[in-house]
Amino acid sequence: MKLRKLEIALEKVEGFETPNVNYEQYKTPATVAAPFLHLAFMSGDIVGKTVYDLGCGTGILSIGAALLGAKVVVGFDIDENAISSAVKNAAEMSEKIGETGVNETIRFSVSNISEIPERIESKELKRADTVLMNPPFGAQEKGNDRPFLKAALKAGNVIYSIHNKGSRAFIEKFIKPAVITGYFITDFPVRKTFDFHKKDIQTIAVEIYRIESGQNIV
Repeated sequence: MKLRKLEIALEKVEGFETPNVNYEQYKTPATVAAPFLHLAFMSGDIVGKTVYDLGCGTGILSIGAALLGAKVVVGFDIDENAISSAVKNAAEMSEKIGETGVNETIRFSVSNISEIPERIESKELKRADTVLMNPPFGAQEKGNDRPFLKAALKAGNVIYSIHNKGSRAFIEKFIKPAVITGYFITDFPVRKTFDFHKKDIQTIAVEIYRIESGQNIV
């Protein structure tokens, strides 16, 4: 699937019905999700792979991974309402574009991010080939992205993650001995979601990273 076709498909994914400010629930725009996923696809980290989507929200990254040929996709989120929307979005995507395999490839799980490493340690979950995530940026509480980074390093061999521009030095230090092997900068349009938002659309610069976990480095 070409990048533009993927973006058009992902534009059909519905966002949060009742977004929670404490979870920093903003829909990942298709204009960001598509190149994010395409990078993973072109790097050989999607096709035929087991993919985990941490903090999956309404499922846009999970659905995109399935469209691009992932073998298994599991989306995890603490919010039951978000998971319900994700399940609905996956089913509707199968109908809208005629890709019946999308819904069959994905499953969603209500789960706190801190539970993921524990479930892997207990062998309840296997490590994924690839982890995708758009963690909280820490606007409501500084450091909200750290539990996601910790979980991702335990959960997968390769990680793709979205962070505020200027985060690289912190992330490089935080993830050691894992390493950043690629990244790009893009604009992330945030639509007016909560009462404190003054503009209809606020655009922020973000960095998208490809990380190889320490367990995968020789």
